[in-house]
Amino acid sequence: MASSGEDPLRWHGDDELGAGPAGALIDLAVNVRRPAPPAWLAEVLAGTIGELGAYPDAGPARRALAARHQVAVEQVLPTAGGAEVFTLVARGSGVRRAAVVHPQFTEPEAALRAAGISVERVLLPGPDFALDPDLVPADADLVVVGNPTNPTGVLHPAATLRALARPGRVLLVDEAFMDAVPTLVERARNERVEATPTEPESLIAPVMPGVLVARSLTKTWGLAGIRAGYAVGDPTLIDRLAAQQPHWSVSTPALAAMVATSSPEALAEAGREVASITEQRAHLVTRLREAGLEIVGGRSAPFVLTRGPVGLRERLRTEGFAVRRCDTFPGLDERYLRLAVREPAVSDALAAALGRAPGH
Repeated sequence: MASSGEDPLRWHGDDELGAGPAGALIDLAVNVRRPAPPAWLAEVLAGTIGELGAYPDAGPARRALAARHQVAVEQVLPTAGGAEVFTLVARGSGVRRAAVVHPQFTEPEAALRAAGISVERVLLPGPDFALDPDLVPADADLVVVGNPTNPTGVLHPAATLRALARPGRVLLVDEAFMDAVPTLVERARNERVEATPTEPESLIAPVMPGVLVARSLTKTWGLAGIRAGYAVGDPTLIDRLAAQQPHWSVSTPALAAMVATSSPEALAEAGREVASITEQRAHLVTRLREAGLEIVGGRSAPFVLTRGPVGLRERLRTEGFAVRRCDTFPGLDERYLRLAVREPAVSDALAAALGRAPGH
């Protein structure tokens, strides 16, 4: 469990890498897919240097994101990473009683508690971690859920999530990994699997009464250091968030990234990336099962949730691998580990390390 004095809700994948030299451990703990943005996007970011003497203008990014999702501009708010959405909701939604569906990303609950809001945890049972709307308290005026959920990888049906929406309640869905969800199409001739980012279970729509969706560019585009995210939702709720957001909260480079990654060419590239992730995830799952680990949760994210012997995380560190502890996620314990999907050669090396890990 988390050590004394440590807030487990504030533990994240980058904490697994420690304070040692960069590259000291093979990183399977952080879900960012790339060490840096692709070359064309890096050029876009570099091209903003000449604009840094002026204050940021979020207008073009709002319009680009609205066009990308086919919603009104009034439904979109660029933010300093998807995590800023949670802080803005905690400060500006007027919530009295929040229900947070766990296991999930812990920043929403941390932001709510920091704002003095009462939080009730709704714990979904494993190994499938399926969402039952009846588990959510009827009087909760804010419900927070991930889709697909980190760390379980479960993709909840949009219809199930919509069942949580009702008058007087805000439904906040964290879709940070939605652009990595594959739509699987089996080809009868050669049994290959294609993947395209059609996002059928997203709650983003032209009409979103009482609904907010948090999105992030971090994972797909290698932009953790830029802090680029956004909210899409009910225009009234978006206005409330905007009223809480500091002026010029989102940097000029982050806004430029939002415009660039909303283009048809960028979305096509993201689709190809999803296809690669799908194949690499299947390879990782195979190697983990061969090593005797149990795979739990869903299969709709660029990471895998496993359950194995206590102490495996520490033993893998001695083999040079950093994996994400999961006892900091409400509802999970020390037996659970989350592993980011990487290239097959990395998964093969991990499988070999599992075979060598003492006590495994």
